[in-house]
Amino acid sequence: MTATPPDRRPKPAKILVLQHDSENPPEHLGDWLTAAGADLDVRRLFAGDQLPDDTSGHDAVISLGGAMGADDDAGVSWLTATKKLLAGTAESGLPTLGVCLGSQLLASATGGRVTKGDRGPEIGAFLIARRDAAAADPLFAELPLTPDVMQCHDDTVAELPPGAVLLASNGYPGGYPHQAFRVGPAAWGVQFHIETSAARVRDWAKGKQATALPIRLGSELDEAESAMDQVWRAFAARFVSLAEQHRDHPGGRRLDLPLAP
Repeated sequence: MTATPPDRRPKPAKILVLQHDSENPPEHLGDWLTAAGADLDVRRLFAGDQLPDDTSGHDAVISLGGAMGADDDAGVSWLTATKKLLAGTAESGLPTLGVCLGSQLLASATGGRVTKGDRGPEIGAFLIARRDAAAADPLFAELPLTPDVMQCHDDTVAELPPGAVLLASNGYPGGYPHQAFRVGPAAWGVQFHIETSAARVRDWAKGKQATALPIRLGSELDEAESAMDQVWRAFAARFVSLAEQHRDHPGGRRLDLPLAP
């Protein structure tokens, strides 16, 4: 009788997901990551889950959004440790993605500056514009030139970290310019939301302060959610692929990417 060969398939890439409040879950992004084969370790920090002592047991890290500010360390007990973790992953080359607040935490952790947006919050459906540097980036190269995104943020990355590469800017006059960036070999920040739903953005928008920017919460927001599925699902799959590369090279392998001039 022939013995059944052992399963030689590699373990799924394990991605640490940092959730900062109850209203900012992984949502669509979580579905796309798991569909691409990832195993998610979601830490609900607002509910008392702890950050890991180190990231040696993970192949990538994602830091989600939240209502707090990136520098609200005094009032949010885990922010200091989160920024230390993100600074470490940016330096080491562990694939890292920060979404909205997550991007601001990454920027703050690596020497950038986060401030309240001087034109008020960005709210609703918008286009972003890929920059030339995105053509050489493994996550952004295959995006359309002006992909749909959802926005809902009061703060913004006013100054990028030293050496950061700007990958996408605002796609309309007057918007905030630092929409996506890479810092270090494999840490990305996106100011916008790719993970959420039109319904949730409308909930977030309730009670927001006045803004000098357009507010796009009508049918265009639902259309953006539909259009985003294909584009950002593929983006999530590329991120899982980078996590798998890291898993398969446990000694660490930095991506060979052009840095800022």
